[in-house]
Amino acid sequence: MKDTKLVVVTALLAALSTAVQAEPFFAQMVLQGVTFQVESPNDSSINPVIVRANAAEGSLGQMQTEADGTISNVEIEDLNADGYPEIYVYIASAGSGSYGSLIAYASNRNKSLSEIYLPSIEDSPEISRGYMGHDEFFVGEGALVRRFPVYRDGDTNAEPSGGTRQIQYTLEAGEAGWVLRKDRVVEF
Repeated sequence: MKDTKLVVVTALLAALSTAVQAEPFFAQMVLQGVTFQVESPNDSSINPVIVRANAAEGSLGQMQTEADGTISNVEIEDLNADGYPEIYVYIASAGSGSYGSLIAYASNRNKSLSEIYLPSIEDSPEISRGYMGHDEFFVGEGALVRRFPVYRDGDTNAEPSGGTRQIQYTLEAGEAGWVLRKDRVVEF
């Protein structure tokens, strides 16, 4: 009888483990004649992410990096309105904080890809005060928007009480690529 219970419990644990694993991620998006493909196994806390881009002129290249988490969404946009699109890959880390991060690339006049850099929240005391993850990213009104709940002292991970902070970033040329610069911070 003990062996039968052990087999049933083992089978249930295996089924639960399989049920919570994420599906592999693949997306293909087209904007302004550039086709971006994003793929990842999306099956562990650290995942390889491959981004490919092609235009009528040919391949813009392939970029590969590691994500600290799984892909939660992908958007394609031309934030700086230069006629060449960018790809924004949103990552949510494993664990209860679901800390967000970004993998992003810009088309350089449809000839190559360059990385887009997003400064760390920890670089700004104004922004990092009360930050404990649970990020949302999206593109809107010509900006990359990052939104997250604000925690006060004593708040539990499940019950933030400090409202929501939203940061809007604009895309600008940097020294060796592209940079998302803080444009506005709004709290509500």
